[in-house]
Amino acid sequence: MKLMEKIRTILHSRRAKLEISAALGLLAAVLLADFGQFTQVCDTVRHDTLRLHILANSDSKEDQQLKLAVRDTIVRTAGELFAKKNTKQQALRTAQMQIPRLRAAAQRTVQEMGYDYPVTVRIENQYFRTREYEGFTLPAGRYDALRVEIGAHEGRNWFCVLFPPMCVPAASQEQEMQGYTQKQREIVAGRYTVKFAAAELLSFLRESLSKEASFYENDDVIFTSGAQQDDAEARTRGIARRKAD
Repeated sequence: MKLMEKIRTILHSRRAKLEISAALGLLAAVLLADFGQFTQVCDTVRHDTLRLHILANSDSKEDQQLKLAVRDTIVRTAGELFAKKNTKQQALRTAQMQIPRLRAAAQRTVQEMGYDYPVTVRIENQYFRTREYEGFTLPAGRYDALRVEIGAHEGRNWFCVLFPPMCVPAASQEQEMQGYTQKQREIVAGRYTVKFAAAELLSFLRESLSKEASFYENDDVIFTSGAQQDDAEARTRGIARRKAD
């Protein structure tokens, strides 16, 4: 009992309070510095990644099957184009140059499966939530992405990565993360659940203030800016008119 009273007395002393405050301050500084380094590496991961985003016409079983068929075509074609690229910029230039070929391949698949949906392929810089894949995680934020839209593109989507070639069948295991530095690989392949959540919160708040804000969660659009909504509605009306014709 006397020992506990003595400990309480020591803890309530002015010196003890100062030492505890200093220790907590030092711990906070270390944690913040570590988190700061984590977010900096996340920034470089976003910069060095080219994602693939395929949007289905609708959530119907048939349209979802069609989406997967288009996915297989795009990934198979991408295997010839991206497997041996050494940098994200090389992959991005290739994607931009090969958009006609990729669109033609996707459109051919749509027609072969008996549909007349138009297919649009373009490069976009868009915001993604934190995404876990098999064996790796990509932090939330804006990424360059090859975006493939099928028809009204209102169904559940499919996401993966073209560079580094994590979704390219022709890539070897060594090539899969060759575009990342060692620190980037540690982040992407590691387990940083709390840090990913904290980093996502910060990026989400920052993105919310952007005029181009657009969020994806669990494959569904959960927020789109007014201008983008108007553009999407206009495209949908155009598709509906073409079907009626």
